[in-house]
Amino acid sequence: MNNLEKNLLKKVNDSPMTGAINIRKNGKLWRRKSTKYVTIGDRKDGRGIEVRVKDNCPFALVDIPVLITESGLKDTVRNDFYIGKNAKVIIYAGCGINNCGIKESLHSGQHYFYIGENSSVKYIEKHYGEGKGRGKRVINPVTEIFLEKGAKMEIETIQIEGIDDTNRVTKAVLGEGTSLIVAEKIMTSGSQKATTRFEVKLNDKDSSCRVTSRAVATEKSEQKFISNIVGNEKCFAHIACDSIIKDKGRVAAIPKIKANHVEARLVHEASIGKIAGEQLVKLMSLGLDQKKAEEEIIKGFLN
Repeated sequence: MNNLEKNLLKKVNDSPMTGAINIRKNGKLWRRKSTKYVTIGDRKDGRGIEVRVKDNCPFALVDIPVLITESGLKDTVRNDFYIGKNAKVIIYAGCGINNCGIKESLHSGQHYFYIGENSSVKYIEKHYGEGKGRGKRVINPVTEIFLEKGAKMEIETIQIEGIDDTNRVTKAVLGEGTSLIVAEKIMTSGSQKATTRFEVKLNDKDSSCRVTSRAVATEKSEQKFISNIVGNEKCFAHIACDSIIKDKGRVAAIPKIKANHVEARLVHEASIGKIAGEQLVKLMSLGLDQKKAEEEIIKGFLN
């Protein structure tokens, strides 16, 4: 791995990488390691990997980053995660694209999670783009989640910068006593576009879902947040979309919630606006110019 690739990896993965590892570089396997509780192997169709975590795993780390440095490469994979019962695991994923050419580079990672009873999964995903070429950097992640009784999943998904176009899809089916928590942060600039879609079905009693999306759209960039939440039993869901727009940036929040049970409690909140004037005045009174003050406010908003 050369210095460019090492720096790209640091941008999308801050894990100690002491557990199971699968690193994909320019559409091919670069490094793989399984552990006592985690096995990583190829899917039978060759389109991606299977990650299997054993029952009663006390704790495991899994790293599955993707790096693309070839202009024009279009990389699509399907990765399946089978998490046994009573297991605890943290999964670091993410994709970094360096495109210095004129052709579009694309990564579409399709991740399917089958999480067993009473297991806990934390999934951390970072996306980042760089490169002086005119070729677009495109990332289209798909995440589908199936939670069995008592299982929990927490997702942190961050689009740092440099991604020209992204269509992000997350779907989940929640069983009895399950919990899904999602924290999304997206920054766009220039003429970049980002669309996020959440589709969650709370199918059994005492299931819950909390989704928080924080978005910053600057210059001429556009973002769209779409959610479709269905409560089919006694359940709770809270969806919050908070956005800052600057320059000619545009953000749309499109909620849809449907209750099919008298004890389904579903809440959606959305807030879109510019940087508060009092925040700017306070920071500028400390000696920052307006640009630096705005950068600090945005940084704090996304942290």
